Amino acid sequence: MKTKDAIKHFGNKAKLAKALNISKSAITQWPDDVPALRAFQIERLTGGQLKATALQLANPEQAA
Repeated sequence: MKTKDAIKHFGNKAKLAKALNISKSAITQWPDDVPALRAFQIERLTGGQLKATALQLANPEQAA
């Protein structure tokens, strides 16, 4: 999943950060794609509305 899509789904970086229990600045450091472990967490939090991508599935050890 794309970082911009996750932010859009939650409304803004602050709301996404709160849902993940991390800082807003941590999200600012993410690349275009959400880190794999966070993508799985977001997929779970959204009930599958946002899905981890094939690349994230292939690299679950990618730093969150």
